[in-house]
Amino acid sequence: MRSLISKFSFAVMLLVSAQIALAADNGLLWKLEAPSGKVSYLLGTMHTDDQRVTEFSPKILEAFNQSEAFMMETLPPRDPSIFMMKQGTVSEMMTEKEFDQVRELADFHSMHIEAAMLMKPWLLAVIFDLPKPKALYSMDELLMAKAEEQDKKIIGLEKMRDHFSVLDSVSMEDQMIMLRAVLKRSQKDKERDYEKLLKTYQSGDLKKIIDLDDKITGGMLPKAVWENMRVKLIDERNAGMAEGLVSVAKDQAVFAAVGASHLAGDGGILGRLRNAGFAVTSVKLK
Repeated sequence: MRSLISKFSFAVMLLVSAQIALAADNGLLWKLEAPSGKVSYLLGTMHTDDQRVTEFSPKILEAFNQSEAFMMETLPPRDPSIFMMKQGTVSEMMTEKEFDQVRELADFHSMHIEAAMLMKPWLLAVIFDLPKPKALYSMDELLMAKAEEQDKKIIGLEKMRDHFSVLDSVSMEDQMIMLRAVLKRSQKDKERDYEKLLKTYQSGDLKKIIDLDDKITGGMLPKAVWENMRVKLIDERNAGMAEGLVSVAKDQAVFAAVGASHLAGDGGILGRLRNAGFAVTSVKLK
């Protein structure tokens, strides 16, 4: 009986410890210590070129400089055709009013309307829901450039075609639902939500980042469409990226950069790293 009680108590302790770890998952930079003793770092990023986040703190740069290799979600595609419709144009699926809206947004984002019409609807939706670009490079791209300067090995956590095929697997009908949802939003709405996301990101509260992302994007789309997309964009990709990070970080000191919404929560990368035997610790940036 005493042995059974001891085992039960130990199981409860493990469960409580896991819950405490998940509750404490606040922070953007994480130290990862592999069972082999190799130390790596994981940075949760926001895919933006905003200088409020692209001016990296000394702690981030210190961790980056200590790494042997740099890992990011995927390497930039060399073939732009991966973003283009295989046949036909987006205009064939639009009303005249929607076409005028797309023309206006294409101009706002410094795109030729002819090029925009050849792009996949999901890509137009992503681009048109962003603020006007302020600089040339996002956080992830700047880190990749630094890795190139330091002659580090650069590795994609996902294969390029697998990465971009995630949204390609969404039906054309649902892609158009995404685009139409963005066309209904005013620039004021987009800028308001962007500022909310940016401030929440800067807070390092990973649960709030996930919840706000879910609220904004999920609020734009029909529930069934968003649930399908969330599984494909977040849940399934978390598993693959965590597996890719573990396979390299077990033997090499790496600095990895992935969107902050992939880190915490059920099935998040941090939890998956812990399950793989890594010691995971938040690094204070100030």
